[in-house]
Amino acid sequence: MHHHGYLWTGPKQRFDDEALRRPPHPEPPPADKAELVARYEEVKTEFPVVDLPPLETAYWLAKPAGLVRGTWEDAKEAAQWLGDQLTAYAPRFASAYDRDPARPTALARSAAERLGWGGDVAHGFYLERPAYLSLALVCCSPNRAKPESACPLG
Repeated sequence: MHHHGYLWTGPKQRFDDEALRRPPHPEPPPADKAELVARYEEVKTEFPVVDLPPLETAYWLAKPAGLVRGTWEDAKEAAQWLGDQLTAYAPRFASAYDRDPARPTALARSAAERLGWGGDVAHGFYLERPAYLSLALVCCSPNRAKPESACPLG
């Protein structure tokens, strides 16, 4: 088992486009619903390649390998990457609670524990402007939530 790190930051409005953050339904809508068919086709085409964070953390594994920001065998090293990202972005967090210097250390410690037993970790933060930061660490080979998922790095 290993862990992949993902980071996305961008406009909150783009993050809120939930249709592109979930895989398409296995069955297309009825052909006589042209608007629904068009949206279904858009999601079917875009979901696998769009850089938006998926609603379910394990679906990061279905995204292009180029979105992987790091890969670690050791859970503590993966959690350290998370802590480093949190520390770097902390001055931009909209919430004073999240800007607390002790918070990245606590979240990294918790992430190491969760990754150690094969769980995924995902955090999201509002940034100034308004923007949004999404960070995820996803267990791979296998993933508990989606064991059938192939490693994006092959």
